[in-house]
Amino acid sequence: MNEESGIRNTIASIPQTSIRNLGYNLEIIVVDGNSTDRTRQIAREMGARVILQDGKGYGSAYKTGLKAASGNLIITLDADNTYPAEIIPECLSQIEKKDLDFITVNRFAKLDKDSMSLTRKVGNKVLSFGVLLLYSFKIQDSQSGMQIMRRRFTDKITLRASGFQLSEEVKIIAFKHFKSLEVDGRYYPRIGKSKLNALNHGVSNLKYLFVFRKLQRFAVAVPLNPNRLDKTIPTIVDKTIPTIVDKTIPTIVDKTLPSSVDKTLTY
Repeated sequence: MNEESGIRNTIASIPQTSIRNLGYNLEIIVVDGNSTDRTRQIAREMGARVILQDGKGYGSAYKTGLKAASGNLIITLDADNTYPAEIIPECLSQIEKKDLDFITVNRFAKLDKDSMSLTRKVGNKVLSFGVLLLYSFKIQDSQSGMQIMRRRFTDKITLRASGFQLSEEVKIIAFKHFKSLEVDGRYYPRIGKSKLNALNHGVSNLKYLFVFRKLQRFAVAVPLNPNRLDKTIPTIVDKTIPTIVDKTIPTIVDKTLPSSVDKTLTY
């Protein structure tokens, strides 16, 4: 929501030509939480499909984007130009070659100067350590918002969080029940003013790690559409942004935020 400062650069950073050269179709979706600035207008000018968010919060925007995406591969990004969209082609190659269900990008592999405060760095490390203690798998960046996932994965899971807790929730499900991988990425300084209250969100996310231990048994559901086999890739980008990619690649980009087996990508 209200990401007019960063949405243009975020969409422009997506290597659309390189993605299409890999044989994918591309769709960019922006999930908007009722912005009062020019976020929606700019997103449409950049060729994105804009949809309004159902409910409030990062997780709600994420789930709205997943419902709207039509591809078999989905890529999620934030709309503040902080994530390395330039590595999307390599991530697509990895998910195909290794037949993965899910990839998440580690921001801590290369943090640009002033891209993350000390409070957020410490908080992220505490949360990732909490994931290790409570769920017995190691991940460097449990709160990353850049992910690549297959439709066969999203069709089989139930996401419950409506806030920022969704980032850790989806990774717990992915690494505990599916074939997943964390890859090194980068994190750039944010364009525009952050609305994140690091302390409040950190405490809330830590509590959710304990709460979700009882809920995770309900996380993997029967596939919603098991016959979906085209290469359509959705990508979601939102200020709480998810991006979707598969070989029909749709992309979702939100003022803040995110196929079957045909070559279409969604962001």
